[in-house]
Amino acid sequence: MKYAVDTSKRAKDTDERTGQVLFEALPWIKNITGKTVVVKYGGAAMVDEKLRADVMSDIVLLKILGVNVVIVHGGGKAINRAFDALNFPVEFKDGQRVTTPAAMDVVRQVLVGEVNQDLVTAINRHGNLAVGVAGSDAGTIVCSTLNPELGRVGKIEHVDTTYLETLIKSDYIPVVATVGIGEDGGYYNINADVAAGHVAAAIGAQKVVYLTDVDGVYMDFSDKNSLISNMSLREMEDMLASGTVDKGMIPKLESCCYALHAGVFRSHVINGKTPHSLLIELLTDKGIGTTMHSTEEALKYDEHPLGTLASRLAVNN
Repeated sequence: MKYAVDTSKRAKDTDERTGQVLFEALPWIKNITGKTVVVKYGGAAMVDEKLRADVMSDIVLLKILGVNVVIVHGGGKAINRAFDALNFPVEFKDGQRVTTPAAMDVVRQVLVGEVNQDLVTAINRHGNLAVGVAGSDAGTIVCSTLNPELGRVGKIEHVDTTYLETLIKSDYIPVVATVGIGEDGGYYNINADVAAGHVAAAIGAQKVVYLTDVDGVYMDFSDKNSLISNMSLREMEDMLASGTVDKGMIPKLESCCYALHAGVFRSHVINGKTPHSLLIELLTDKGIGTTMHSTEEALKYDEHPLGTLASRLAVNN
């Protein structure tokens, strides 16, 4: 027998909040179990060891709950460090790094041999759950040249999901490094935001989530009170057409649009620096970032007091 300790100090309101969170999470867990969620992993949550450990733990929890998680990652900061350490000359064209064949060798070594394996190791501390995948493996991501002046920077032409689906069916978490293969047999560096949208579309994911260093999408990035909680695909496209979107957010929103048009139900932009933001966004009613909906009806459901129930019913039908 074990007695409760310091019962006089137990905060009733804390217990009630904990119970409410668990109660609120139940229908979301039910809704997402068995579904596929693509997580684009980047930003400070990828660099800071504590944040990285927290995100990997959250992903493992989602896996335990029955969610098929696919991680897509880049590694720009690690690549920059490698170039600096090697005193490797880097050329930029219109703000984009030119990737020569020699530079591509460094990029592939860093993304596949370093960053990818670090993430796989972080997940596998909780059990043998993750498998590292280069986009070039089994012809998963096939590319052409985005711009000849940029060298080995890839434009995605096709995503073959055979290998990813095999891993998912075998109950593994694929961790995808954004190195593609060209029809010429060479390797290409791919924008990770773009890759996440294409992978989510090809694999038929229910959701694609972008971990960033900001709280979500702002109507005006200089006004922190203009954070958008929910928006429709049409509203997102209108924002992009207006030219007011912050430059760093453009590839994410364009990829969100691509995924939603392809049948992904929702896309999310959240702050990876907020502890457990992935769980809060996916398993609570209010969420924590910006949710983008594939249809006007889905957005309407979320704006209505009964919206979450209606939204879940819509997904299940």
